[in-house]
Amino acid sequence: MSVATEALEAGTPEEAPLPSSQGHDRRTGWIRWSVATLVLLLAALAASLVVVSPGTGVVVTRLGRPVRVLLTPGGALKWPSPVENTVDVDLRLRTTSSGLQDVGTKDGLRVLVQAFVVWRVRATPEGVQLYLRAVQNQPDVTAGQLRSLMASSLEITASSFDLANLVNTDPKKVRLDEFETLLRDRIDAQARRVYGVQIEQAGIERLTLSSEALQATIERMKAERDTAAAQRSAEGQREAAQITSEADRDARIQLAQAKADAAGIEAEAQVKSAAIYQEAYNINPALYTTLRSFDTLDAVVNPNTRLILRTDAAPFRILVDGPGNEGAVKKGKP
Repeated sequence: MSVATEALEAGTPEEAPLPSSQGHDRRTGWIRWSVATLVLLLAALAASLVVVSPGTGVVVTRLGRPVRVLLTPGGALKWPSPVENTVDVDLRLRTTSSGLQDVGTKDGLRVLVQAFVVWRVRATPEGVQLYLRAVQNQPDVTAGQLRSLMASSLEITASSFDLANLVNTDPKKVRLDEFETLLRDRIDAQARRVYGVQIEQAGIERLTLSSEALQATIERMKAERDTAAAQRSAEGQREAAQITSEADRDARIQLAQAKADAAGIEAEAQVKSAAIYQEAYNINPALYTTLRSFDTLDAVVNPNTRLILRTDAAPFRILVDGPGNEGAVKKGKP
């Protein structure tokens, strides 16, 4: 009886919660360990994840030594720090100016040139690693080195061109495009080999002359203008002389033709006039004689003429005898 009672008492609800509490503690501990493990895994994953942004290269170093170069945008994995670390390299375009440089041209004149270059780190593993070794991933140091290269390259490139190829009023003689191409190629070859960067573009930002070169250029331009003016003046005088000669020749030809035409017209008029006179004489000889006498008087006498002639002498006889007595004059009177 007592044993059964003890057994029943052992199974009473008051003593059951002991094993349930232990299970709860175990589940709580397992959850905590799971969460801690997950946090550690996430932390390890975060420390191992590398994100490559567009326009950026990532160099993975192991104990300070580059082992990989990541250039494709996206994600990648590495060993957590301090086993492996990353160095970001900017691959975007940059510009650098040389400042005014005093250089000599092929024809011995001095000119002040300011050039610029557009450059970037070569997007290749070799280029990125060379860039890190050469300038320690410092763009300002790279720009300074490029300015030194530009100064020497400008001097060498300018020595292959005359000043007239750089400054000229005739666009056909200007060779600035060729100058910029040669300058870019020369700087690019050295920059790739030494610093791991490439030159995308090189150009002339400013070009001016020193006082001596400016005076020499003005004198040369003046001489060229004087030569051109003299040549054009000579051409104008030659053309003017040719035009004048042709005009004189044409005038002489036209004048001679006009004189010939006038002579022919005058001869024809005289023939017609003679025929008309002859016809008029045949119709009325007396009237013809009278009119011809008047014509003669009109040609000889003017308001300032004084004539003392016999009135019975021709052609004044007509004034005394009149037209009616012309026949009598011819028959009996002297």
